[in-house]
Amino acid sequence: QVQLVESGGGLVQAGGSLRLSCAASGRTFNRYTMGWFRQAPGKEREFVTYISRSDGTTVYVDSVKGRLTISRDNAKNTVYLQMNSLKPEDTAVYYCAGSASCVYSCRSAASYDYWGQGTQVTVSS
Repeated sequence: QVQLVESGGGLVQAGGSLRLSCAASGRTFNRYTMGWFRQAPGKEREFVTYISRSDGTTVYVDSVKGRLTISRDNAKNTVYLQMNSLKPEDTAVYYCAGSASCVYSCRSAASYDYWGQGTQVTVSS
């Protein structure tokens, strides 16, 4: 079992920045592809980004390219989401997720085995 705990959400003005963290329990963190998803009010959960367990390949949804950056520190069992140039449409609950099996093409929520509880990000205009 892997437990994921997100932190770092909050309220920020448009154009501002936040850094989300997701701390994982267990000793096999480096074996998991880690992803971030988000869910805005009244909308379905959507893929944001993932970082592959194998070679650190990163993939982003088009709407966040150039503004959000995923990274991981395997020594600290933590994955990060640096969020710059935030827009009101980035407002959502952000979830981190871990997959033991997916290596590439990990955009589907169904590919992930473990989920955090979510952290709220609100961007005001």
